[in-house]
Amino acid sequence: MAETERVYTIPLAKTYEKHARNRRALYAVKFVRAFLARHMKVALDEVKISTAVNHAIFARGIKAPPRRIKLMASKDKVGMVLAQLLEEKEPKKEDKKKEAKKEKPKAAPAKEEKKEKKSTAPEKA
Repeated sequence: MAETERVYTIPLAKTYEKHARNRRALYAVKFVRAFLARHMKVALDEVKISTAVNHAIFARGIKAPPRRIKLMASKDKVGMVLAQLLEEKEPKKEDKKKEAKKEKPKAAPAKEEKKEKKSTAPEKA
């Protein structure tokens, strides 16, 4: 499937010094894309970042992304580079038969409870 696979630890700390605090995670994503394009020798638009990497960068918010991140970059025959977290597994393709067998759990019938209304008028003694 993948022609070339490499593992990178990308240092993001120096990127944060140059940019505003409230936009750090946005610049981290741009830096990851540029880093992979430079090291895998492809154009910027040929680098795809998985959603797990994006969630890892934005996990602590836009102001406090991680200082470094470990990625596995895989380059296919066409020249596209996919960046995934090192711990991330590739999604498995399931058979259509298995999907058909899976059924939604049936909802239990709603229980009707009868509640007596209390009168708000004061009682006479």
